[in-house]
This record gives sequence, C-alpha cells and structure tokens, in this order.
Amino acid sequence: MLARPVAWRPPARCRLAAGQPRFCQLMFSTSDTIVAVATPAGRGGIGVVRLSGPDAHRIACRLVRRDEELRPRYATLASLWLPTGVTSETGPSRHIGVDGEEHLPHGSNGDRSVAIDHVVATYFPGPKSFTGESVVELSAHGSPVVLRAMVEAAVSCGARLAEPGEFTLRAFLNGRVDLSQAEAVADLVDAATPLQARAAFDQLQGTLTRAIGEIDAALFGLVARLEASIDFPEEGYHFVDRETIGQEIGTITGRMTSLLADANRGRLVREGLQVTIIGKPNVGKSSLFNALVGTERAIVTAVPGTTRDLLTEHIELGGLSVTLVDTAGLRETSDAVESEGVHRARHAQEVGDLTLVVLDGASQLDEMDRCIIAQTVEARRLIVANKSDVGAAWSDPAAVTVSATTSAGMEQLRAAILSALDVEPLRDPPALTNIRHIALVRQSRDALVRAHTAATASLSEEFVLADLHEARAALEEIAGRRTSDDLLAHIFSRFCVGK
Repeated sequence: MLARPVAWRPPARCRLAAGQPRFCQLMFSTSDTIVAVATPAGRGGIGVVRLSGPDAHRIACRLVRRDEELRPRYATLASLWLPTGVTSETGPSRHIGVDGEEHLPHGSNGDRSVAIDHVVATYFPGPKSFTGESVVELSAHGSPVVLRAMVEAAVSCGARLAEPGEFTLRAFLNGRVDLSQAEAVADLVDAATPLQARAAFDQLQGTLTRAIGEIDAALFGLVARLEASIDFPEEGYHFVDRETIGQEIGTITGRMTSLLADANRGRLVREGLQVTIIGKPNVGKSSLFNALVGTERAIVTAVPGTTRDLLTEHIELGGLSVTLVDTAGLRETSDAVESEGVHRARHAQEVGDLTLVVLDGASQLDEMDRCIIAQTVEARRLIVANKSDVGAAWSDPAAVTVSATTSAGMEQLRAAILSALDVEPLRDPPALTNIRHIALVRQSRDALVRAHTAATASLSEEFVLADLHEARAALEEIAGRRTSDDLLAHIFSRFCVGK
C-alpha cells in the first residue's frame, strides 16, 4: 500500500527477542516513571532532577509535601523532604520552611522525614511536555549530596533510575521529536563552537525534517500517479509521458544535490577536524602549538626531546572545532620513552586531517628535515617555516613563514590551514551535518538517478517505482520512520543520563 508522507509518528513497537542488550529491552518499557539528574556532574549554583512518567507528579508532590496538585507550567517554591528510609549527609533536625516558620521533621501522617533543601518544582503535564509524558523538574542548589539524595528519594517512592538518553528516547517514541531531532539534542549538548550549537539547534527546530519532508511529499506524488496507472488501468489512469516523469525526477534530484553540496563542510562542523604538528626536535613545534592555542599549554625548553607524548587542545578556527595535536620531535633515538612518543607522533599524523610540517626557517635544512618532507609528500600538509624573528636561511613559496615567539604570520597560517582543508570560514551552518543523514540522502539521490535512467530509457513503470520506493525508504530512515533497534541503541547510547 502506498505510504503517504505525514507528520512524524513513532515506529510501531515490536517484541524484542531474548538476549538483546538491556538498553534495547528498556527502550520500549515506558509504563514506569524514571528519574535522573539533568545537569552536569559536580557542584554548581543550580542542579536539576527530572522525573518523567505516569507517577512523576505523585512522586514530586510527596517529595515537596504538597497535598494539592502542582500548578502546570508554573514555578512552585517548596521544601524538599526525604521520605523515611532515605538518609541525608546534611541531616538537619529542625527546618525553616519557605513560609519562614520552623517545622519539626515529620509529616502530616506522623512519618519521620528530613527537609534537605528549598526547591523550585515545575510540572509539565503530558502529552505537552518534552517526553510526551508527565514531567516534573526539581531545581535545587547544585550540591552533589543534595541531588543524589533527591534521586534516591524519588527511587524510594517508586521511580526508576533513567538509562542514558531515555528521556529523549521517550520523546521519540511518543512522537514529540523525530530521530534527527533526537540526535540534535545530543549534538547541542556536545557543541564546542557557536556554529556547532547553531547547526544542532536548527536541526532540533526541524529545519532538516521540513526539507526532507518536502522532498518526500514530491516523491509521494510521483509514486501515487505511477501506482495508480498500474493498479487501476480500467479507471482511465495512464502513465504520463516519459519526458515529464524524467523532468520531475530530475528536479527532485537537483534539490537533493543542493542539500549535499555542503555535506563535507557540514560534517566538519559537527565532527571537527584534527591538525597534527610534526617536525624534528627544537624547531618550535610546542611554541607554535601554544601560539595557536593562545596559552602556554605545552612546555617549551631549549632541551631537545622535551615533548614525549601527544598533547591535544581544542580551538575554534573559521567556526570549526579543531583538535590541535603537538607531538614528540621526530628523530632516531635509543630512549624507549621517546621512541614511543615518536611512534605516536607518526600515528597521529596518519589519522589527522592536516599535517603542519614545522621547519626551522633560521637554519639550513638537514637530512632529517628532508626525510620528514619526503615522508609526508602524499599527505594533506602545510610546510611551516618557523623562527622568522631570528632570520631566514632558506625560502620556499609554498611554505608559510611565521614566528611562534612574536606571533608574526599566525593569521596567515590560520587562513592557510582552512585553505588547505578546502574550507572557507562559515557564517551559517549547512543543513546536513550528521554523517548518517548524509549517507542516507546520497543513497536516496542515487536511487533517483536510477529511476531517472529507467524512466528515460522506456523501462516499465515497475522499474521506475522500485527505485522511487528505495529513495523514499532512505529518507524515512532519517526521521526514524524506518529504523532498527540496534540503530536506536547506538544513537541513544551517546547521550548522558538525564537527557
């Protein structure tokens, strides 16, 4: 039966086979109430504990000792009480409530309990909440002791500790977000640059979902007409002329090609890139590393072999997240520790996106310099002539001349790095940044190319339809309308607990 493009709906739940990972088994268990700390680990001004599920409101009311319901979407100031059996490392025996009055530590029913903090409780009734279920967020002071006690108290009242990403998983299963938007939640949390944050937020807002939905709707129209001409010939439906079908498929293919135009830059926006600094000892690699980072991150001395292990730092360059890697000086050595450092340096150079080959511009090149240049000739690299403040013993128009000490030439080096990577500074994030989405759009486009060939080569309608169905199936995987438990487990395993 023809599948009409509709607003996002969760996939049908399936029975899970025995022996599957625990995450997959929990993935479809949404009848209970879950709890977790939603803010990062460690001390802070504010910490948030999140509850989601059918008993979220009941549990929250018990913790804040309220007989009446919490007002939906309204911040309610209350005292947090630990139920019987939950211990607190703070352990006050008397408590000044939010009303300013002193209270004894036992409740209206006579059970002994302990007040541990003032909290702000915010209640979001389902289905109009992030997860699609009843959600309560308790904002307290960001003490790990307090937050841990809050979670333990919620568990003692019937909640279950949430699995990583389970709140967002429930939002996905309840149709509040599609799979690409769920992935955007993790990307937004992990964003290291403003451009990464903007790209993730655009995806979370549904920019990609709408673009893919428009393409799928156009494909649906084509498929509907072709299937009608096959299934109901007696009703007068006829296969439209090959030229028209070919033109329509070509137009849709062009829209997908436009989406893919910035796919490589989009991948770099999301995943970042690695730039590895190599060279022989004492050419100023660590000084250059510090100059690019903007702080004295690496130890710099006149003693050769000071750097013996990889040193990494994240910087922003042209809107992109760049992992900068400082390495041990490349040379033959009998020192076991330094030899291991040289081995790691060569490996980092092999797996990186760009290699900065640093040479001493104030000294004549020697055999080791030439060897390093020869070994990296096949790699994507930049030759950097350092120590321009000392003098110039040689010149090469392909080299970028800098002084890590005075910062002369550093802006030119940054521009050269982006140029070598074929990346211009980005002001707006591309629509496609996730490698999974990129692969599926390419798969869909390739199927459309085959459909276009079949249509223009006068092959039967069935051949054209088969390719069009394949194109639509790939697009549906982006939103999660077609997906596997293994894929869901892989995607949501990236999330931290509480998201």
